[in-house]
Amino acid sequence: MKRMNHARRGFSLIELLIVVAIILTISAIAIPRLLRSRMVANETSAVASLRTLCTVQITYESTYKVGFAPSLAALGPQAPGTAPSPANASLIDVVLAGGLKSGYVFTYSPVDSNGDGQVDTWTITAAPFTPGQTGDRYFFVDLSNVIRYNVGAPATASSTPIPN
Repeated sequence: MKRMNHARRGFSLIELLIVVAIILTISAIAIPRLLRSRMVANETSAVASLRTLCTVQITYESTYKVGFAPSLAALGPQAPGTAPSPANASLIDVVLAGGLKSGYVFTYSPVDSNGDGQVDTWTITAAPFTPGQTGDRYFFVDLSNVIRYNVGAPATASSTPIPN
């Protein structure tokens, strides 16, 4: 009798389908968690940026004695070869001075409440660039330096404060 020796080469179709099913299952679990962790990282970065902006506002006001900054750009870097000035204080990086960082849009609103030409109060909001993808929470801070948040809609002075 002849012996039949069939060498096995490759995978059967069912084995390949099982491997594909396992990969799809792992992906279905991992991808949403990855996206959620990215949103949390963006929100954390937005809060840190707001804290930085609060600090540099105080630095700007005490350094230049002209009130608070008239814009985010005024807090940004100076031109090469020039000294920092009220127009470009070099207190924040060019990215934050541009108002868009880590999936959030920062809007600075200076206020001259007594009409003397100097900014004496301000508010800053941070909104997700793409709500539901770059972040869920909206943030607000003013001269009180209390950062507030709201989920799904812009935060205001009456929104929930972030615990320290």
